[in-house]
Amino acid sequence: MSLLSGGERSLAAVALLIAIFKARPSPFYILDEVEAALDDSNLGRLLSVIHSLRDDSQLIIITHQKRTMEIADALYGVSMRKDGVSAVVGQRVKESEVPAA
Repeated sequence: MSLLSGGERSLAAVALLIAIFKARPSPFYILDEVEAALDDSNLGRLLSVIHSLRDDSQLIIITHQKRTMEIADALYGVSMRKDGVSAVVGQRVKESEVPAA
């Protein structure tokens, strides 16, 4: 393990987690910054796996990655107002439906 880069270590750990998730499914998962050390190609692979997990489970993902946020159904964050008070901000993301012609 000491010979692996940070991204490779992260990918190995995430692969082990996903294997456990597939073997023993749960109604929800919480993932915190699991994709932080991944490069773009491995991030894309992880997002496709996360998308397949969404069919059977709910996922709570804490992230700063824009690509990860783009696949979300809802986004939640904390914002600070001018008076210094923090406020929780939530937004449902709904795909635009094309009307049938």
